[in-house]
Amino acid sequence: MQPAFQATFRNRVRLRHLHCFVAVAQTQHLGLAGEQLGLSQPAVSKTLTELEALLGARLLTRGRAGTDLTELGQRFLRHALRVLEDLDEAADSIGSSAAAGRRHLRLGALPSVVPDLLQEAVLAFRRAHPEVGLAVQTGMNRTLIDWLKADLLDIVIGRMDNPAVMEGLWFEMLNAEPLLLAVRKGHPLSTLPPSMADVMAFPLVVPAQGSVPRHSAESLLARHGFVLPNGVLETADAYLGQLIALKSDAVWLAPRCAMRQALEDRERVLLPISGQGSEEPVGLLRQGGRDLDDAAEAFVQDLRERAAARSRGLAPKARG
Repeated sequence: MQPAFQATFRNRVRLRHLHCFVAVAQTQHLGLAGEQLGLSQPAVSKTLTELEALLGARLLTRGRAGTDLTELGQRFLRHALRVLEDLDEAADSIGSSAAAGRRHLRLGALPSVVPDLLQEAVLAFRRAHPEVGLAVQTGMNRTLIDWLKADLLDIVIGRMDNPAVMEGLWFEMLNAEPLLLAVRKGHPLSTLPPSMADVMAFPLVVPAQGSVPRHSAESLLARHGFVLPNGVLETADAYLGQLIALKSDAVWLAPRCAMRQALEDRERVLLPISGQGSEEPVGLLRQGGRDLDDAAEAFVQDLRERAAARSRGLAPKARG
């Protein structure tokens, strides 16, 4: 960056530009960022346009579904966060000693792990470390990775991605989660050993488009000679999936971790159709070379132990 450009940017940029940009990056939506900041959506858009004009670069791409950071946007986000964090530390340094010693763990997780692994780990962490703040964000795998790289998260429970995306990150496998099929208690398929052809006669609830489990679901159907039909319900939300399966004749196709709790309440029944070959590694992602504090390391170790116990648990009796 040229000295003249640096001076111009430094003189014209305002904290409102940084606050607005960070809010949009975190919410991935102009309207939600506006609600967070107490601004209208046009005001948020105008502020972002001003910031991009000052930088002479596009930081965000805008679409109907929300916003995404460009490569330059991801880079700028790290600096914007650092500026705001430095200001917070400056305020803390002249505030109370309690504020200066505050600790916080920022965790990202796939929606499928929330009802099972994450729920119990969070409860245990709250009991063991009530003094440590815990913020949990759920999202699609690529989004969580982007947030981790942008230093919006400390740890992610997610999946491997391609090597270019994983650059600079460490991945530690916890377990491999196969796809399972489940229906409500009393469903016509629950009283007989069904084939995949029997399953395809009913509505399907499947993982969201663009996710690794969705690709695995399509591959599983292909191995049985089927393609995903029109009219399926697509969702990454495990809670919605289990509710639809409970209150209708839909067949729920999801990773094991998403449905374990739903099956334990005995209101859903696991279908004896093999999901072999659909296993995808779920694990911990973190920034390479970055140390975690004692509380975060304890949380990670608890996740390891719970995942090891889970891998010895629920599994369907396969039918070829």
